[in-house]
Amino acid sequence: MSEKDTPSPRPPRKFKPEPFQYHEEIELEITTLTNMGQGLGRINDWVVMVRFALPGERVRARVYRNDKNFSEADLVEVLTPSPHRIEAPCPVFSECGGCQYQHFEYSAQLEWKTKQVKELLWHMARVDHPVLPAIASPKLYGYRSKLTPHFNVPRGDRPMTIGFLKAGTRSQYVEVEHCPLISDEMNATLARVRAKTKARHLEKPFKKGGTLLIREHLDGVSTDPKQTIREKVGDITFSFIAGEFFQNNPSILPAFTGYVRDKARAAGAKYLVDAYCGSGLFTLTAAQDFEQVVGVEVSEQSIEYARRNAESNQIENASFVLGDAASIFENIQFAGEDSAVVIDPPRKGSSEAFLNQLIAFGPRSVVYVSCNPATQMRDLQTLLSGGYQIEEIQPFDLFPQTRHLECVVVLKKA
Repeated sequence: MSEKDTPSPRPPRKFKPEPFQYHEEIELEITTLTNMGQGLGRINDWVVMVRFALPGERVRARVYRNDKNFSEADLVEVLTPSPHRIEAPCPVFSECGGCQYQHFEYSAQLEWKTKQVKELLWHMARVDHPVLPAIASPKLYGYRSKLTPHFNVPRGDRPMTIGFLKAGTRSQYVEVEHCPLISDEMNATLARVRAKTKARHLEKPFKKGGTLLIREHLDGVSTDPKQTIREKVGDITFSFIAGEFFQNNPSILPAFTGYVRDKARAAGAKYLVDAYCGSGLFTLTAAQDFEQVVGVEVSEQSIEYARRNAESNQIENASFVLGDAASIFENIQFAGEDSAVVIDPPRKGSSEAFLNQLIAFGPRSVVYVSCNPATQMRDLQTLLSGGYQIEEIQPFDLFPQTRHLECVVVLKKA
């Protein structure tokens, strides 16, 4: 049977066969990147998104989904490569969903991340404002201090897979034996933990899947998510629980926290409120420049560690308050007009109720830090309509080789 006579694979049950058939191969020019890191092009004004294709490339792609107004396709062949395309160092790159840009020259990664922040600002908030060039990470590989490989219970006699989600899937994992985003010491620990987990499964099979932890810190590498560990940022040493959130690119944290501190101080505020303070990262790294700093957090455990961190670093002008989402600024003892507020919410952004409380508190300036510029730009609409104006927008690349970044938006009361 010739290749032309080979029957096409059966499409998924809910596949819509318009405008392309399942696994139909198409050729197109890639003109831009989505904020998910996919290459985007058009055929007769119909949008097609292709994973691992880069702007400026002509590619052959295989369609696997038609949505209401776009299609998604796998990259089959690069017909005309981008001048910024490079060889990815990881053998499972393009299979593993953890990285999107290892094949993309780093200077070009930064340019596109900057451009995407500006595009999101316009699309989400209808604001046209300059965006400063993304600040590069000092380390491009070996920068991650935390890795969380996952596994499912294998069916039948299949071997256990320990790694990360396969690109484009929600439940299939790719075996990851070595990750270039972590240090040699972490990779050695990864090898030991993988072997131990697989051996344990052979002796006493797991009933459900799980997540492993490998975390590098000031005193070594830990695998116990409940262990108290330490990390140093500038002159400040932080203690926190290994499994809890703490920014995981230590190489860029001095510049990152220094920028937030400087912009909070620039408006002339005497006091600082860190409204999602965690274990005190922004509160304590900024304390030296304010008369008083207050961290607010809804997690009792995080507040306890923040207080310990202030005490162990002999920072006497910092206090921490266990906050209630309904009245986050109720226990702040100074006036908003004398204050700057730093907010660093989770990926889902801030709630409308929180933003309204922030506006009612009326700080002199707001420094909004976000790992998800899409929800950040959404929230900006509320802050702009509440009497604030954008002063500066500065992306930081805490996550080289991936589509992720942190973005800092500095706002002043109009």
